[in-house]
Amino acid sequence: MGSADSSLAAVSKANYPYAEDEFDAPSGPDVPRGVHRAPRSAWSRWWPFLVVILVVPAIAYGLVTFASRDNSPSTPSSSATSKAPGSSASTPSKSPSDDASKEPTKSDEPTEPTSEEPTAEVALATPVTVFNAAGISGLAAGTVTDLKGAGFTNVTAANFVGTKPDVSTVYYASDDLKPTADLVAETIGIDTVTLSESDADDGVSAVLITAP
Repeated sequence: MGSADSSLAAVSKANYPYAEDEFDAPSGPDVPRGVHRAPRSAWSRWWPFLVVILVVPAIAYGLVTFASRDNSPSTPSSSATSKAPGSSASTPSKSPSDDASKEPTKSDEPTEPTSEEPTAEVALATPVTVFNAAGISGLAAGTVTDLKGAGFTNVTAANFVGTKPDVSTVYYASDDLKPTADLVAETIGIDTVTLSESDADDGVSAVLITAP
């Protein structure tokens, strides 16, 4: 039988002239198999290679991932976290007393000199001369009476000699006499008040062109 099986095995399946029987498609692993058994399918021949192609890369990827997790940097410690910018431990707190100590006090602030000048006051004892340039008898004397009634204590009357002004005018000799000259003009009803040392006789003078 051994020699017969060997000779049969040498026969090509393509030239096998007989119909298939139970030996060509055995139903179990213990069934005898002859040279005329059914050919293997393509899947049974290629599945081991597919398993190698799919499983081996998956195993390699898992090993690389596991190794990378072991080599990852550790979580920063609590001491490093406490030194991070913006944390309450690293920012010094400011107390209200610190801000108050930096504010300048009133004594440290420079004092600005006052630009206001002393205000001149009316001097009722200023010499006041009333000149009659209108040619009306008693005009200067009556004006003197009015000025004394307003509180002036040094008032005299005289006739005017020289070039007359266009209108009745009150003259004053210096700036400090301006308030006094204004009061004289207001008392006797004259609108023009002029600074003129030569016409004021070292005080205040009133030249009457017409009756007030």
